[in-house]
Amino acid sequence: MPPAPALLVIAHGSRDPRHAATVHALTRRVRALRPGLRVETAFLDFNAPRVEQVLAALHADGVRDVTALPLLLTRAFHAKADIPAVLSEARSRLPGQTVRVADVLGPSPLLTAALERRLAEAGITAADRASTAVVLASAGSSDPEAIAVIAEIAREWRHTGWCAVRPAFASAALPRTEDAVRALRAEGVRRVAVAPYVIAPGRLPDRIAAGAAEAGADVLAGVLGAAPEVARLLLARYDGAAAGGGRAHRLSA
Repeated sequence: MPPAPALLVIAHGSRDPRHAATVHALTRRVRALRPGLRVETAFLDFNAPRVEQVLAALHADGVRDVTALPLLLTRAFHAKADIPAVLSEARSRLPGQTVRVADVLGPSPLLTAALERRLAEAGITAADRASTAVVLASAGSSDPEAIAVIAEIAREWRHTGWCAVRPAFASAALPRTEDAVRALRAEGVRRVAVAPYVIAPGRLPDRIAAGAAEAGADVLAGVLGAAPEVARLLLARYDGAAAGGGRAHRLSA
């Protein structure tokens, strides 16, 4: 039986050292869930190693089958343009290597479960649910598809017992986190929690936190990070790509 494809997790990268540390913690959890699977991490910007460096190292080790997994929550510009371009450029220099590209992480019930975990860790109990509104705060995007996905997640999540769930964005779209919190207060909501829909700390998550504090949110949950549900989702996307599901496609020399 041929070896399983290596898993290459591609994160955006950040000047904030917490970002890379969180990504590496997540990939360590993935390795622990599936011993024997080769899991590598690469970054598009700011951090090393870069995608082309990791693919070259895998090629030098004789690895000819790779599944690249964008560590992204929506299909916006990085998923549609940046990552395919970087992979194609790298692959053109590595004869015989096939790269299968998995779908982005969201939306998924596992991400909703991770959000719930972070809210519980921040002190929200089951008894609080009916009197608590949640601001689902994402990084934001200029891509209408990505914005629509966040809005749909908020609508679906509202049906699980929360008083209200509203989307908010740290950049490129409105409303901002602080505006969403204030709007809920104006509607008479007793408790408002902000749930960052982001993988790792950095400039935009800090903006979400600042908005939550400025508007007086009662609870600020942590980023998704290395939550067990996120690690399981990475493996689900990896397996889906191997089976040809989702938007997976192949890049070959």
